[in-house]
Amino acid sequence: MTATTASTTITAPVTKSGRVRPLDGLRQTFTMAWRSLVAVKHNPLELVDYSITPIMFVFLFTYVLGGQMAGSPEAYLKYALPGIIVQNTLFMTMYTAMALNTDLTKGVFDRLRSLPIARSAPLIGRITADLAKHVWALLLMIGLGLLLGFRITGGLGGFLLGTLLVVVFAAAVSWSAVLIGMLAGDAEKVQAFAFTIIFPITFTSSAFVMVDTMPGWLQAWSDVNPVTHLSDAFRGLLLGGAVAEPVLWSLVWAAGIALVFCPLAMRAYRAKT
Repeated sequence: MTATTASTTITAPVTKSGRVRPLDGLRQTFTMAWRSLVAVKHNPLELVDYSITPIMFVFLFTYVLGGQMAGSPEAYLKYALPGIIVQNTLFMTMYTAMALNTDLTKGVFDRLRSLPIARSAPLIGRITADLAKHVWALLLMIGLGLLLGFRITGGLGGFLLGTLLVVVFAAAVSWSAVLIGMLAGDAEKVQAFAFTIIFPITFTSSAFVMVDTMPGWLQAWSDVNPVTHLSDAFRGLLLGGAVAEPVLWSLVWAAGIALVFCPLAMRAYRAKT
C-alpha cells in the first residue's frame, strides 16, 4: 500500500481540531477492511491459511482420531467438529497479530500516519476483515462436516446463534492478538508465542475429548477453561441441548478478555504508531 494510493480512497475532511468525523472514520474503517479482503486475491498463500488448513484439520481429526476416540469417524465428527472450529478460530486470531506486526515492521503505519484518516481505522479495519475470514473458514468447515455426515439438529437458529457467538469470542480474543503483534519483535516470535498459548488451552478443554475422561486435577482447569465453555456452547447450539450456562460463561469470558486486552492493545498501538 502506498501513501498515494491510500490517499485517493480513504482520506476524508477533518474537523478544526484535527480529528476525523465519526462517520468518516467509520467509512475509512470499512474501506481498510475491504482493502484487506481484496488483498487475498493478490496473495494466494492466504487461501492456504483460511481454506486448506481448516479442511486439513477436519480430515485429520475425523479420520486419524475418530476410530480410536469414538469407535468411528462419523461418531467422533459429531462431537469434535464444533471443537475443531473453535480451535481453528483461535489460531486464526493470531494471523491478525502477524499481519499487524508485519505492517509495523515494514513501515505501513508510518505511511498511513501522514494521511488525514482516523488513527484507529487501519487497526479496526484489519480486525473486521479478519473476522470476515473467520466466518469464511467456519462455513467451509461446517460445509465439509455436512458432506462427511455431520448434521445440525439444532436448526437454523442454533447455527446462526452459534456462529455469532464464535465471532464475538474471536473479536474479543483479537485484542490480545493485537497486543502480541504490537509487542513482538517479528512475525516468527508472534507465531511461537501464539502456539505456546493456544495449544495447551485447546487441548486441555472439551474441544476434542470429554472432560470427565481427564485426571481430576486437569478436570478442575478444564471446567473453567474458556475454550471448554465456547466448545460446549457451540456444540449445544448446533446439535440442540442445554446451552444457557456455557453460552453465558462464553460471553463472560469474551467480555473479560476484551476489557483487559482492549485498553492494553490500544495503548501499545498508539505508542507504536
